[in-house]
Amino acid sequence: MTLGYSDIGCYGGEIKTPHLDKLAENGIRLTQFYNSARCCPTRASLLTGLYPQQTGIGLMTNPPGEKSEDIGIPGYRGQLNNSNVTLAEVLKSAGYHTYMTGKWHLGVESDNHPMERGFDMFYGLTAGASNHFKPEHPRGVWDCKKQIEVTDSFYSSDNFTTEAIKYINGQNNKYPFFLYLAYTAPHWPIQAPQNEVEPSVGKYMEGWEKIRAERFIRMKEMGIIDNDQIISPLALDTWSKIGQEKQKEMDLRMAIYAAMVTRMDKNIGRLVNILKKNNQLDNTVTIFINDNGACAEGGNYGWGEKELLGKKEGYWLSYGEGWANASNTPFRFYKHWVHEGGISSPFIIHWPAGIDENRKGTLVHSYAFLPDIMATFLELGEADYPKEIEGHAITTHSGKSILPLLKNDIQIHTEPIFFEHHGNKAVRLGRYKLVCKWSSENENNWELYDIENDRSEINNLAKSNSKLLQELLQQYEIWANEKGVLPYSEVLKIKAEKK
Repeated sequence: MTLGYSDIGCYGGEIKTPHLDKLAENGIRLTQFYNSARCCPTRASLLTGLYPQQTGIGLMTNPPGEKSEDIGIPGYRGQLNNSNVTLAEVLKSAGYHTYMTGKWHLGVESDNHPMERGFDMFYGLTAGASNHFKPEHPRGVWDCKKQIEVTDSFYSSDNFTTEAIKYINGQNNKYPFFLYLAYTAPHWPIQAPQNEVEPSVGKYMEGWEKIRAERFIRMKEMGIIDNDQIISPLALDTWSKIGQEKQKEMDLRMAIYAAMVTRMDKNIGRLVNILKKNNQLDNTVTIFINDNGACAEGGNYGWGEKELLGKKEGYWLSYGEGWANASNTPFRFYKHWVHEGGISSPFIIHWPAGIDENRKGTLVHSYAFLPDIMATFLELGEADYPKEIEGHAITTHSGKSILPLLKNDIQIHTEPIFFEHHGNKAVRLGRYKLVCKWSSENENNWELYDIENDRSEINNLAKSNSKLLQELLQQYEIWANEKGVLPYSEVLKIKAEKK
């Protein structure tokens, strides 16, 4: 969904998200939960409990009708392979009804349709992003296994929620259910119903510096970040330098983005109200996360002509690096990179029957990551993780259950966890993080940070603690070799040879 770490209210944002804030108030928030830096690698890891390369999605998924991400290497085929099992498949074997609405983005081939990977029902997109009002082939909407035409009243967040509610209301309540509701918003194109946009127009004329500063203060007051943390440098020109006409355009871009987040939140409220009405809310475990950090795609000021802003037409429409920098307050970088701005997720878990009253509304500062969701749901669903399916050996998942964090703020990972996407790579172990931003000139430009004291990744310890750097680098190389993670220069070479 391409949401910034600080966008929603309960993580310091000024965007109105009362329903998510309510879930946080009665649940638990993790302040250091990590995604995989990009939409489809994150979804692959979330649904399988594996690192993306183990699933076949070491790059991105293949676009409809193409094999552009398939380099013929197991970890880089552009679709889920048959050596993994999804959450839907595991929970279905334990008696759960399984439903999905929203964005799949794990392969468009027929054997990788959601209903071939464990879901009883599916409504949404098999490919990636689409126009939010008028999704069209090959990025159109599917109802189960049939691609459909949408009506003029279609809006992605609304319709994905409506279908999810239909599934819940239509199911046999003797059975438990698993719902994967994968909103596309606020992924570009930035589009929202006009009545949702209007309240925020003019609100962002104060500029990204002021928005960042105000969020930073609130985050400290909430305890999301420590009082001694410092904010990363401003990524773009100061607001006053861009001129009034550009300011008005950028205000509108951010207002539309904010409206997308608010509309998503309203739909989450609709779903929660149905669970409450059906007397299912107390015993339903609800988890909210994003798939990557804020998106700086489109350059400084975003993709798309300003004349298309606020209309139902258009596809290449984004809000630019200036606002992405604010969305990721106080971190560096964005979606695609594995510095904190790219991989840090807001994470809310709400479970009235399973979280003690004295723990509700609390923060957990111990870190966790996507593969932990599989381990958690295996425990919650009392499900068995298979060793093989239809003659295919299933790779053991890499996660640990986060359920102990509902009782205490303890570190469940004493072993390192790893990240790699398009040559951007990282290791997190305890308070330290080794991280590299890939470039063709130097694909091993490693940086070392004490995340406990410097989560904005400003004070590079690579030279002063070279021994630790080498120890973590050795751990990374062992992991990469075990998981089939290739150096990105080698991946690019193979891609070029295949053309």
